[in-house]
This record gives sequence, structure tokens and C-alpha cells, in this order.
Amino acid sequence: MTLGRSSIGQENAALAAADASWDALLAKHVKWLPDQRQSRVNYRGFAADRAELAKVLAAWSAVPRATFNGWPREQQMAFLINAYNGFTVELILSRYPDIASIKDLGSFLQSPWKKGFFTLLGETRTLDWIEHEQLRPNYADPRIHAAIVCASIGCPALRPEAFTAAKLEAQLEDGMRRFLGDRTRNRYADGKLQVSLIFKWFKDDFEKGHKGFNTVADVFARYADLLADAPADRQRIKGKNVAITHLDYDWSLNDLGR
Repeated sequence: MTLGRSSIGQENAALAAADASWDALLAKHVKWLPDQRQSRVNYRGFAADRAELAKVLAAWSAVPRATFNGWPREQQMAFLINAYNGFTVELILSRYPDIASIKDLGSFLQSPWKKGFFTLLGETRTLDWIEHEQLRPNYADPRIHAAIVCASIGCPALRPEAFTAAKLEAQLEDGMRRFLGDRTRNRYADGKLQVSLIFKWFKDDFEKGHKGFNTVADVFARYADLLADAPADRQRIKGKNVAITHLDYDWSLNDLGR
């Protein structure tokens, strides 16, 4: 029994150290743009610190399924979001700087999100596995779409901090507010809502009643003050009687150096 407790303590300490290192790497290499709604990633800096990133990813890969299953919901979600973002950075670094988009890492037969290039919870995994087999079906929070980042300008901002169980609710809400407040990706203009394709691709996630969203229009109604400036326009959005169109998605790499 004593050995078991010691082993668990060492496991927890290793994971805490990895999470702290990931937080430090993000703070060092991810910067908010002046609007405070978009961020850019210093991949060149991450490349210089790739050995430290490798330690973080190795610690996450070492977490047993039984340990993960014993965590509360918020800790599981924070772990999975951090893993998605961290392994995405590693995927970009596998070809950086000779890469203009994450899509460059895919092929006609396999998208980059379907590459089994890392281990998590005891098996070889893909980014799609984290998103579509874990986060989306198991945690009933569509705001994860403003938290997991696919290394593209069209994506929501990568936060310059790690997700944590204690701050998860505030971080998810802040991410949604920054994303909906980014007029390059979501806005009311010309009498209609012009929004990210995320709200088309994952429409179903926003229509299941989770977090009070029964329709995509509910999302825009809640965040109407971020989507428009004129009071009359905000009221139209809150009234859910405006046309919705989708903007082109920018798959360009969210690189600070470009």
C-alpha cells in the first residue's frame, strides 16, 4: 500500500511539473495581437525549446487510463485540451519552417488530424480522436471549439496559458468571448451575421441544449454585444431573426514570424 501511494505521488508530481512547463512554454511563445482576440505562435521559439516540449508530451503520454478515469470532469477536459494543443504544436514543428499550413502535413489519403503520431492513455492516438471521440461526445460543452486550436489563423486563439481544472470554466467562457468578439472571424455586417465555418461544421454541437444553446442562433444571441456595435443591430441578433452566412476559413499557419 505504501508503495502504491508513493507511486501515485510521483505520478502526480510528474504531471504537475509537465503542466507547469507547458504553461511556461505557452507564456513564452504565444502572444496576443493588439486586439486581444487573436494570438500568434512563435514556432521558431518553440523549435528552440523542443526538448522541453518533448518532456511535456512524454509526461502526458505516460498517464495511464486508470489514472485519467479517476479524475474529475474538469481535470479530464483540461488534460485533453492541453494535449490536443500541445501535440498540434509538435506536429507543426515536425516540418517547420517549411510549412505554410497544417494542411501541408496531410495527403490525399490522410488528413493531418488522422495521423497516429502520439500516445495517449495507453494507445496510439490522433488529434481527431481527442476531438471527435473524447471531447465532443463525452463532455457536453460546445465551447471546446474555442479552446482546441488547429494552428491556423482561422481558428480561435491559442491561449498563452495552459488549461487547468480550477480555471476551466472561466477559460472556456473567455475563449468564446474572444472568438465571438473577433470581427475578422465573426461579425454582423450588411444586415446579416457573417460567422466562422466552425458554426457550420459543428452546428449539431450547439443545438443539443448544452450550456443553454438549443440553436446556433442562441449562441449569437448570447454574445450579441460582441458581434455588433449599434444597439439596434444587437437587438436584431438577440431576436434571432437575422440571416447567417459563413466566412472563408483561413488555413494559413498562425505563425508569429509571418
